[in-house]
Amino acid sequence: MNRILRRNREILVRLFEGEKKQKMKVPKLVLSQLGFNFKYITGIYYNREGKRYHYVYDLAWMEFSDQEILIIRKKK
Repeated sequence: MNRILRRNREILVRLFEGEKKQKMKVPKLVLSQLGFNFKYITGIYYNREGKRYHYVYDLAWMEFSDQEILIIRKKK
């Protein structure tokens, strides 16, 4: 299980390479093609509006739409 979680985190980190942004939208298909497993997370957080964020260690993602995923990394 931890191997899958680490792989998911590596995929998310790789998408942020060279980016200064803390948030980005990516097509869900791209994550799937890179081998991201949506079933493995380390936690869930609901914000005030009831939106659900899935955590993979220090990164989070949420379904922005049926075809897009919003990825968020904590500020350093």
